[in-house]
Amino acid sequence: MPASLGQLDAAISECRSCPRLVSWREQVAREKRAAYADQVYWGRPVPGFGPADAALLVVGLAPAAHGANRTGRMFTGDRSGDVLYAALHAEGLASQPTATHLGDGLTLYGTRITSPVHCAPPANKPEPAERDACRRWLLQELALLTPTLRAVVVLGGFGWQALLPVLAESGWTIPRPRPVFGHGAHVELAPSGPGGRPLHLLGCYHVSQQNTFTGRLTPAMVRAVLANAARLAGLRPE
Repeated sequence: MPASLGQLDAAISECRSCPRLVSWREQVAREKRAAYADQVYWGRPVPGFGPADAALLVVGLAPAAHGANRTGRMFTGDRSGDVLYAALHAEGLASQPTATHLGDGLTLYGTRITSPVHCAPPANKPEPAERDACRRWLLQELALLTPTLRAVVVLGGFGWQALLPVLAESGWTIPRPRPVFGHGAHVELAPSGPGGRPLHLLGCYHVSQQNTFTGRLTPAMVRAVLANAARLAGLRPE
């Protein structure tokens, strides 16, 4: 178990556990998209991003092939990130509304972003075995964040289903029947043992182009979920 998020992030970035994902992320990094032909792609697992004392965690799906797999930072350099970071900035959770590359000055306030799969998958669809292989990283990240964590926003059904068993293993009680994902869903999870704190779990449609271009998810909808999560996490007044 790493002693810090910095150590965890470094370990994640060196992982080669899933042959299909290693092959794909590195192929994309070699072949590149024409618009980024002059750039050096990250081409490795993408660790989480945000402070070690975050009260709010945002959980996505996996890095985008020409977004985070190129830039090396979650939701950075693609249109999904454009929507997410604009909403985070509007709600006072990010220092700026855009995320283009490492070193662009972006800082998150009380908020960390991660995903259940840390490598870009073909067609944006990780296989169940790849999700399960990556679970140890999410478990360790939650263990390090638990002292300050108060709320989690999950972007999409894949992240929701991947996260529930990890939350149970991390010390929270999952109600039965299991909570169903939906935009605006909100469940308060009780600690499974004495001395723990409850955790607010919230659902939001994923900020994918499929959702945002069709109007299924609007910037106002993302902001509303983040505003509620920030309030529940104690990052803004009641």
